[in-house]
Amino acid sequence: MIGTLINVVAILIGSALGMLFGARLSENLKNTVVAGMGLFTSAVGLQMFLKTENALIVLGALISGAILGEWWGVEEGLQNLGIWLEKRFSGGSEGGSSHFVRGFLTASVLYCTGPMAILGAISDGLRGDYLTLSIKSVLDGFISIVFASTLGIGVAFAALPVVIYQGSISLLAAQLNAIVTTSMMNEMTATGGVLLAGIGVSSLLEIKKIRVGNFLPALVIAPIIVYLLSLILK
Repeated sequence: MIGTLINVVAILIGSALGMLFGARLSENLKNTVVAGMGLFTSAVGLQMFLKTENALIVLGALISGAILGEWWGVEEGLQNLGIWLEKRFSGGSEGGSSHFVRGFLTASVLYCTGPMAILGAISDGLRGDYLTLSIKSVLDGFISIVFASTLGIGVAFAALPVVIYQGSISLLAAQLNAIVTTSMMNEMTATGGVLLAGIGVSSLLEIKKIRVGNFLPALVIAPIIVYLLSLILK
């Protein structure tokens, strides 16, 4: 839960700064900061991948996860959820209320429906490792500055669904801590590192579009492969 709390604080601070100074930031500065975060995120992902004990397990998890993710349409599901929420809650509002709701919904969808939110919350719950959520916090804080400068105070209230969403995932993951071995954790971390690098390359650096959301099942498949191999090699 520490990572989620850091995330919430970053959103609140970013929103406050955005309402005060956000309009003064140039597009070049915004783009440069995001690019820097993309480089950093990719480097952290590579560092996480190096914790693997068997790179073939990570490869197998990624391929299997991609097949399941494409089959289930995970990426499209996350996107459609965001579209549905925005239409559901902002469709009939007018005036200042509409402005507030738009800021709240737009920010909530962006903060909660990305792969980094799920990946970071799982890492925080399983291992108490909030590095991924700390990176996300910096990104969310900077995005809050930009959003709050145009959409107002509603952006700050997006911290509430972040607490509920990421906190719930972390608490659920923590319940699995007793059955997850060190080897399972290492391969899950390595797999998550590849996804994190994918987010850096795709969403932040915009080098190549990668449907990272469809790889999310790999986080579950990696420890399962470790477990099955341990049974076979006994």
